[in-house]
Amino acid sequence: MDNAGYVTLSRQSGLLKEMQTVANNIANMSTTGFRRETTLFAEMIERLPVEGGSLSMTEARVRDTRFSQGGLIRTGSPFDMALEGDGFFQIQTPDGLRLTRNGSFTRNENGDLVTAQGHPVLDAGGAPVFMPPSAGKIEIASDGTVTADGQPVAAIGIVTVADEGGLRREGGVMFIAQGDVQAAQGAVLYQGFLEGSNVSPVAEITRMIDVQRAYEAGQALIEREDERIRSAVRTLGQIR
Repeated sequence: MDNAGYVTLSRQSGLLKEMQTVANNIANMSTTGFRRETTLFAEMIERLPVEGGSLSMTEARVRDTRFSQGGLIRTGSPFDMALEGDGFFQIQTPDGLRLTRNGSFTRNENGDLVTAQGHPVLDAGGAPVFMPPSAGKIEIASDGTVTADGQPVAAIGIVTVADEGGLRREGGVMFIAQGDVQAAQGAVLYQGFLEGSNVSPVAEITRMIDVQRAYEAGQALIEREDERIRSAVRTLGQIR
């Protein structure tokens, strides 16, 4: 394979990964608390057995998560919560602490606030949030304070991290913090709302079209290069 083939194949591989990222964003346009991803490309100098000894190629190495605010959707459920501003809910899973913007919660038979998967939601001190099953009215203030029939009973933990770039995605809307978490400043909690995905359908579909066209152009280049090499081989064979 010649230089053009190596360079084009590296580009095609990166475009394929970017298409997968865009497709995943589109598939999660309606997922509560989902954060869109983009693909970051890196240039690399590859030592190859070709003329010149090396080539500058590209590789899609990292998926970067964008943490911009999603739209708020009113549900009216007392256990649905949405955050406005920087911050995450803390969730305790069998694999450890996780962070999420998906505030679709419910109260289990023990009175604990849990996710749809049954994972406990944690308070500011890292303990499960307890909401008395016998309480008639549950209210949650903008700072996360929970009152049952007018009496304070808990405080929803709203935390943040020093560097959101260090968060590692898990399971679509869950994130693993690489460092310590701290109390979020300025985040506002809305009871009876959910935060939608921050994916823009128009932007993602436009990007998908652009990536598809770029991939098709690269494929056409590979096919032309292949035909050029075949033609050269046939010509040399006729000369002999």
